[in-house]
Amino acid sequence: MHRNLGQFIEALKAEGELAVIPVEADPKLEITEIYDRIIKKTGPALLFPSVKGSDFPLAINLFGSFRRMSLALGVKDLEDISARISEMLDMKVPETWTEKIKMLPRLNALQRMTPKIVKSAPCQEVVETVPDLGRLPVLQCWPGDAGRYITLPMVVTRDPETGIRNVGTYRMQVFDGRTTGMHWQIHKDGTAHARKFKEAGKKRIEVAVAIGADPATMFSAVCPLPYGVDEFVFSGFLRNEPVALVKCKTVDLEVPAESEFVLEGYVDVDERRVEGPFGDHTGYYSLAKEFPVFHVECVTRRHAPVYPTTVVGRPPQEDAYMGKAIERIFLPLLRTQLPEIVDMNLPVEGVFTNCVLVSIKKSYPQHAKKIMHSMWGLGQLVFEKMVLVFDDDVDIHDKDEVAWRAFANVDPKRDMVFTEGPLDELDISSSYELYGSKVGVDCTRKWREEGMQRPWPPDIVMDESVKQLVTKRWKEYKLDERGR
Repeated sequence: MHRNLGQFIEALKAEGELAVIPVEADPKLEITEIYDRIIKKTGPALLFPSVKGSDFPLAINLFGSFRRMSLALGVKDLEDISARISEMLDMKVPETWTEKIKMLPRLNALQRMTPKIVKSAPCQEVVETVPDLGRLPVLQCWPGDAGRYITLPMVVTRDPETGIRNVGTYRMQVFDGRTTGMHWQIHKDGTAHARKFKEAGKKRIEVAVAIGADPATMFSAVCPLPYGVDEFVFSGFLRNEPVALVKCKTVDLEVPAESEFVLEGYVDVDERRVEGPFGDHTGYYSLAKEFPVFHVECVTRRHAPVYPTTVVGRPPQEDAYMGKAIERIFLPLLRTQLPEIVDMNLPVEGVFTNCVLVSIKKSYPQHAKKIMHSMWGLGQLVFEKMVLVFDDDVDIHDKDEVAWRAFANVDPKRDMVFTEGPLDELDISSSYELYGSKVGVDCTRKWREEGMQRPWPPDIVMDESVKQLVTKRWKEYKLDERGR
């Protein structure tokens, strides 16, 4: 497993997954345009050793393919992590001595998840008590952006009641050399922590922002973990070894010891400033709005750090591959709540909050509608505008099959369910901010008990023996020689 960002970059280089840009590039728009052309072709990660106006190199598109996501998490296939989660969830209390012995490797794996505290760290090789964020190669991604944005931070806060850490990825507009916006949307854990501080009569909430670490830890900060689950613990699970943390210099928080940069400071719970617009992952600009302000009081870093960043915008972008990894990894957890689920697909075009496709083992009338309402009550799925439910034999990752089943199987009056509920703060379609209408669509075969007054016709499927015969004789038909 990669210990830090530098090791990951070297691994990408060795695997032919990295391109080094040999000329200086401008962080204002130019780097985004280069990146956007590359990501649209599923091209390599990019390293910019020379960035205009900065002494630090910049890395982007580190996670922008399924292969690089697998390399980042140290697996051959993302399904390997799903299998590990399923195995852990299947753990039962051992009843015999033999079962106890077999349980030991799993218990050791659980122990490896807990972070370890170290006294010194690479991220504190240089300590700057007079910060200047202008030295960082922070991107202005799109022409309509309000300024430059830190887009891949690990923002660390602590719940004042439980003491449990939260690590989230929230964009940060750089206002000046010592202040940024803190895009804590109303539903996010960072907002919940700030609210608790304010309710307790405390004016400031301490914040640490780590930029760059080992790729598994960076990915963990993006994951939609349940409230109160420490992202550094989850990273330990992904890494199969603990994350090394170090105490910050000026705030009572811990950050990954192998970080590239760390920004230490505070958010005043009563202070807000207009942030945005920002070209967002929806493909549209999120509008200007007041958000909290982060005051940077200290910067620590490596002697020779690399600044990692990403760009969001009209899909597909790099976040598409991170989102699909989350989909695969968290499917076993979803099945613990809804065991009838066979598979799930969050289409990239749906930006992970607009639409979810799910296949189920249908067992009783209106089963699909039960699934719709259940998913609207589970974690981040609460924000999904559209839930489409299919039978278990449908490949919901095949867009052609999905379209055919949905268009053919659905009677709009009978099979569509409309409701209202919370929406993602970045949703552009609803008349009101934060909530709006939702639709569930039952794309399964309908039963007589569900109101179907005619027999449901069988699928057209060729006889298997005929398919095998044609496969066996295929070369005799000489079709391949004609380019068909």
